[in-house]
Amino acid sequence: MLLSWNEIKQRAIRFAHEWRAATSEKSERQTFWNEFFLVFGVSRRRVAAYEEPVRNLSGNYGFIDLIWPGTLIVEHKSAGQDLGKAASQAFAYIRALADEGRDNEIPRYVIVSDFVRVCLYDLEPDDQRDLPLFDDGRPYSFVEIPLAELHNHTRHFAFIAGYKQHKLDPEDPANEQATALMCELHDALHDGGYEGHELRRFLVRILFCLFAEDTGIFPPNSFELYIKNHTKNDGADLGPALARLFDVLNTPPERRQKNLDEDLAQFPYVNGDLFGEHLGFADFNSDMRNRLLACMQFRWERISPAVFGSLFQSVMDAPARRKIGAHYTAEKNILKLIRSLFLDELREEFSALKKLKIGKQQRLEKFHAKLASLAFLDPACGCGNFLIITYRELRRLELELLKELTGQREFSFDEVNKLSRLNVHQFYGIEIEEFPARIAEVGLWLADHQANMELSHAFSQLFLRLPLRVAPHIHVANALQKDWREILQPEKCSYILGNPPFVGKHYQTEAQRNDLKHILGNFKNTGDIDYVTAWYFKAAEYMSEETPHSCSAIRAAFVSTNSITQGEQIPAFWGLFFGKYHMKISFAHRTFKWESDSKGKAHVHCVIIGFCLVPPPVKTIYDYAQNNDEAAIQKVDNISPYLTAGPDTFVTKRTRPLGDVPEIRCGNKPSDDGNFIFTDAGKREFLRIEPEARRYFRRYTGSEEFINGGMRWCLWLKGIEPDELRKLPEIMKRVEAVRQFRMKSSAAPTREAANRPAEFFYMNQPDGKYIAIPEVSSERRPYIPIDLLPSKIISSNKIYIIPSEDIYLFAVLTSAMHMAWVKQVGGRLESRYQYSGSMVYNTFPWPQKPTARQCAAIEAAAQAVLDARARRPASTLADLYDPISMPPDLHRAHEKLNRVVDRAYRSEPFKNDRARVEHLFHLHQTLTDPLLPTPAKKQKKV
Repeated sequence: MLLSWNEIKQRAIRFAHEWRAATSEKSERQTFWNEFFLVFGVSRRRVAAYEEPVRNLSGNYGFIDLIWPGTLIVEHKSAGQDLGKAASQAFAYIRALADEGRDNEIPRYVIVSDFVRVCLYDLEPDDQRDLPLFDDGRPYSFVEIPLAELHNHTRHFAFIAGYKQHKLDPEDPANEQATALMCELHDALHDGGYEGHELRRFLVRILFCLFAEDTGIFPPNSFELYIKNHTKNDGADLGPALARLFDVLNTPPERRQKNLDEDLAQFPYVNGDLFGEHLGFADFNSDMRNRLLACMQFRWERISPAVFGSLFQSVMDAPARRKIGAHYTAEKNILKLIRSLFLDELREEFSALKKLKIGKQQRLEKFHAKLASLAFLDPACGCGNFLIITYRELRRLELELLKELTGQREFSFDEVNKLSRLNVHQFYGIEIEEFPARIAEVGLWLADHQANMELSHAFSQLFLRLPLRVAPHIHVANALQKDWREILQPEKCSYILGNPPFVGKHYQTEAQRNDLKHILGNFKNTGDIDYVTAWYFKAAEYMSEETPHSCSAIRAAFVSTNSITQGEQIPAFWGLFFGKYHMKISFAHRTFKWESDSKGKAHVHCVIIGFCLVPPPVKTIYDYAQNNDEAAIQKVDNISPYLTAGPDTFVTKRTRPLGDVPEIRCGNKPSDDGNFIFTDAGKREFLRIEPEARRYFRRYTGSEEFINGGMRWCLWLKGIEPDELRKLPEIMKRVEAVRQFRMKSSAAPTREAANRPAEFFYMNQPDGKYIAIPEVSSERRPYIPIDLLPSKIISSNKIYIIPSEDIYLFAVLTSAMHMAWVKQVGGRLESRYQYSGSMVYNTFPWPQKPTARQCAAIEAAAQAVLDARARRPASTLADLYDPISMPPDLHRAHEKLNRVVDRAYRSEPFKNDRARVEHLFHLHQTLTDPLLPTPAKKQKKV
């Protein structure tokens, strides 16, 4: 009778443990192979012989270490020797067998080993694509397995145990190709009419079976062989066959029919409700069957169950992803959150306990009980990536703890199965979509199985939790409408974590806007804040002292769009978060580039914010340089909503500048349906028809043209006399078209502007030279390109205008000091800088009482910047300020300008932008707080 694969796995663990310290004595080799065969339930003496002589080409005899005629040759070497040479020797013996006419003894497999490694060659691989070749052109497959990991690779040696048709493939990861195949299967089933809840459940079961086959839950290849041997090539009976398998997986052995086919009887009882629900049959065809079989060619055993999230994401296209707000987090970013939230602290506690001299055992037991008592809630869990990685890391910590508690003494099977106290029932999730919720459940079960295998290896006894007796608590619901207390009472919750959906105000659906209103009630600024903030408010309410079941010990952290720490969202969001709920930021990862674990990666910039009611005395800020995953760590007393060291204060919009400087306004907005705007070609054609209109054309620029060149033209008819206008029939047509366009508008101010159709809807064109600031510019540039423009160039509403040509004003605005303020206080359009008059310019703290000498130095440095630009009249601002092509003399001029502007704020140099921002915030608070002494606002006259 064949051994069960669980028994084989347990024997492999014991075997590797017993031989972990083997010597290279030749006398030990036969004992090694006797016991190796017993792992698979086979007596070596019955099938294989040692020291079999064979004559080589020279006529001399060699001796094969071990031969199982027709099946296997083994060559064994001392530890550390070249196993490639051992394999060559084995292949030479095979050629010698052929030369002697002993064809029936030629094996399919070759094993070479040195007590530490076991290398297996398959000389007749089933799949011969992309394999190495012998000199004669024959393909072979090869795998090298550390002896300590034998239990994870017993499927390769199924031929020893007597399992037939074992297929040895190279170790393929579950990569994008496998994901694409699963998506194709999904689409084929969906297109065939199998959809909705049943399709989602069905695919999750398939995912479980694929993973279970490669991780020892199922016997190796049992799922694949069941499909191949029990279904027709045309796929017509595949749906019923899968339904039969699912039923068996949900039935305890004692309740199964006595005459159950042995290919089905070998499958274990899974339980856990995964296979409990009856599903209708999925109708397959031959192509769909082949797609399912193709998925089985990939090796899943080394893949984190978190990869299921990426697979799910691949089913969704980019618009659907934005609609739901789904952005799937790479594992390294999940670890950033969980390490900061709890894992580093737990590991530090464990390290301290290990060093105790008195009461160590008791304290370690209490620590183990603490780990087992923790409860985690992810209220936007998606496919469960955060919960899965959290569980994996906690089980790894527990394994280290168990080794410390037990000293890794020998354990019986029953004892090992009582060691682990952590399980998936400690994890709670809320997910609005059913498919990812089901994947989260399965992912946690499979993460549990992987952790159990690690424990089995460590203690040389198989630890297997089958049937499943507890389940994770994953609820399908709208987390913003659901009462979280119905899922997990706050007093039982330890940590809230996750990656809630972030959807900007311009992309929110009506349902999402209603969710925000449901959470915030009558709060008037809901239209200004990102959808992700609703989870912050919901978590704060759940944790709040004012609730009947408050639990101030709960700590939370979310990955979020960095927009909630910038611009106009800060007063709208953080004012309520701090003021109403009394939350404090406990740690923060400043902006880093988002990476997901999926094809078609989401392109966003994120922050991670930890918060709680009772924060630690010292908070931590993690700061990332561009394109660098290594964080600079700063320990601070408090973290501001800008994620800088500082108080819980924030900048609010102002209608007037904070210094004695000119007011800023946006440029001219046409609201003309394109009738007043022309390209070069459009202008030439228009003047061909109506040449008298030439004097009314002006150069016209928005942010794009201002930076990249290619200014357009506009008809600028301000002040035109009625009789002059009526002499220009083509212009009259354009003006009439504008009037009609504005009259149809739903906005009252636009309809009112129909009464003056010859003018731009909003006009703000200075009479003299002016400073122009583009509203949007790339974050790649070290500075926002700012310039002085003549009044004859009309700037659109995408340009901010300061009616002054004062070079001192230009100098400060184009300095590193002002750029630091822009980066911190300004908004972002995606990752690009988005300038704002009310949030940036009007709130900017100007140098207080600069001396005449300082002003002169600043003006001279600014003129050097303009001179460096002027030396390159053919270059656009985009050319000049690209970090790669920026001219050295322009770079030096800016560096000098930065130094002299910095000295106008203080004599001590600023080390970096963070230091500049901290100084500016302090100055801003001084200038705006009526209870503090206010420095004179008087600026250099401009």
